[in-house]
Amino acid sequence: MKTCILFSALAASFVLAQAKDKQSISAVVSLFNGKDLTGWMGAKYEAKDGVLTCRGGHLITEKQYTNYVFEFEFLLPPGGNNGLGIHYPGKGGPSSSGMELQILDNHHPKYAKLVDSQYHGSLYKLKAAKRGHLKSAGEWNRQKVTVNGPSVKVELNGTLILDANLDKINEEKPKHKGAQRRSGHICFCGHGSPVKFKNITIRELPGQGKS
Repeated sequence: MKTCILFSALAASFVLAQAKDKQSISAVVSLFNGKDLTGWMGAKYEAKDGVLTCRGGHLITEKQYTNYVFEFEFLLPPGGNNGLGIHYPGKGGPSSSGMELQILDNHHPKYAKLVDSQYHGSLYKLKAAKRGHLKSAGEWNRQKVTVNGPSVKVELNGTLILDANLDKINEEKPKHKGAQRRSGHICFCGHGSPVKFKNITIRELPGQGKS
């Protein structure tokens, strides 16, 4: 009898743990409906036929996020330059008041003399990403960004190109206020290039951050 009771208790605990795990895993949500800028605010981006095209300025999510997996596809024109702002408070420059992951045509000659942390996938002026996995201008790339507490990872076309620890970065560069943030808006940072985006999704992860 005791064995049966113990087995039942263990089984109940297992079922409860599974239920909690399922509750902690959010569904993948589309952040772009392909036809307008619902859920976004700010800049002059054009939404047409499932593609978002930068026409200038910063396009910012209405909602703020803490821990998440953000995925999207992008196409760079020759010399294209954009960025993905994370933990952006909604004012100031995304790369300083928050952080900016570079979206850049590494292959273009005009960017030949940048510092390592200014190339594609890098945390701008904070940590350099690996190069050599970006497709040529005019081709679609797939990128996955995982933000989880102090961890920021970037996978480009299936390859991990950035694995940053914000706690370590804060020790090395304590004056960068944006790297100290643990929540905020996500934004596309326009720099005058008609960079294109599509299939933009997010999956929130459990855990609390601090702003």
